[in-house]
Amino acid sequence: MHDLSPAEARRRGQAALAGHVGDEEGARSLLRDKSPAVRAAALGALVRMGGFTVELGEEAAADPSPVVRRALCELAPAIGRSISAQYGRLLRDEDASVVEAACFATGETGDPSVVSALVDIAGAHPDPLCRESAVAALGSIGDPTGLPAILAATTDRPAVRRRAVIALAPFDGPEVEDALDRASGDRDWQVRQAAEDQRR
Repeated sequence: MHDLSPAEARRRGQAALAGHVGDEEGARSLLRDKSPAVRAAALGALVRMGGFTVELGEEAAADPSPVVRRALCELAPAIGRSISAQYGRLLRDEDASVVEAACFATGETGDPSVVSALVDIAGAHPDPLCRESAVAALGSIGDPTGLPAILAATTDRPAVRRRAVIALAPFDGPEVEDALDRASGDRDWQVRQAAEDQRR
């Protein structure tokens, strides 16, 4: 994100304050601000005060700035499943940081309808942070159809391998045991530690 001008920073502060004092009108007035950072802060303020609506979620998911789209995903723990369809759509966003955040959001909401999209990201996305986030989401959702992608991710780069080992927690079976055995001898100590933790 670019450095905010003093005016932008002031408006972003106003948006954040609106969320703390319950000024819904003030927060809504900043949703059309020219600064993405201000729009994102206004969205967060409305979520904080209970003024969020599905329509607002749809607008934020279509915002031209990835800053706002990403903020919408990061608010998933507070928003819940009401805009699961938007989070699913953002899994295919052109911006990798939004995809990563959308994976987090789907993991938080536990929507099984996105498992196929998460499997695709876990196996083929060029950004390793997206693959890691997708694997984590698959583990959170715990759908058996996501297990092959998690197992495959145990051979990815170290951070993804570690996340994949953790994501195996909801599953059992010989293939899971084999993956944990391999992870116990991994060259990366964090992967080995994750495997050890899984077996405690």
